[in-house]
Amino acid sequence: MSEIKIFIISDSVGETAHGVAQAAAAQFSEYEIRYQRFPFVRTKSLLQTVLTQAQKEHAAVFHTFVDRKLSQAVNNFCVVHELPYYDVMTPALDTFSEITHVQPSNHPGTVHALNTNYFDRINAIEFAVTYDDGKNPTGFLEADVVLLGVSRTSKTPLSLYLANRNLKVANLPLVPQAQIPDEIWKVDPKKIFGLTNDPEKLNDIRRQRMVQYGLNPDTMYSNTDKIKDELAYADKVFKKIGCLVINVANKSIEETATLITESLGNVDTDQ
Repeated sequence: MSEIKIFIISDSVGETAHGVAQAAAAQFSEYEIRYQRFPFVRTKSLLQTVLTQAQKEHAAVFHTFVDRKLSQAVNNFCVVHELPYYDVMTPALDTFSEITHVQPSNHPGTVHALNTNYFDRINAIEFAVTYDDGKNPTGFLEADVVLLGVSRTSKTPLSLYLANRNLKVANLPLVPQAQIPDEIWKVDPKKIFGLTNDPEKLNDIRRQRMVQYGLNPDTMYSNTDKIKDELAYADKVFKKIGCLVINVANKSIEETATLITESLGNVDTDQ
């Protein structure tokens, strides 16, 4: 498999450039992409050092600089040394300047400022960890979102993803013989989301999980008939609650999260 080296250079943390590069690279799955991130590059001397290394390694460059002199320096270097590059920020800044007739403030890292929104997100993440896997039923009454589903339906990763969008999420695994906490029945059904999966897909996920633990994959946990019984039980619970049900079989965490936030309507999910 051919390897492509990508240098992510930014005067902030570089998340935007990294995300754009990953989104594009996903369309070229036959290649192995190796990313190297260089955050908080805010001087010409440091930038020159990074660019020289990129030249030595024949790396492509994705960059986000609000400082026009630094972004232009990257573009010029890449043109002269024939390095592929993508300037993520400059076109966006130019567009906003054209709309507003105002020049950008040129303050790196403004989007990551420690404002109220930032601390709300941290609180949401702590909430998701505290009330993960039904640890404390009182969390269901305080949550913005409650996720229900049998084992391995992506409840925990989805909880953390939504927490990064400032939503307080609690989740509960559904087990046929276990009693459902009384608090669940007191939650607005519009805040509850049932996660399900295809039996064959869930069987494969559970078998892989057992292998990762170094255990025999052929157990009752991965038994297809038992999985069907679990899913049937979960479906009855979902119908009794009257909540929205999402089949995560062929959906990414991002797709499922979008369905949930759209269902919730006007909520603040700014990052």
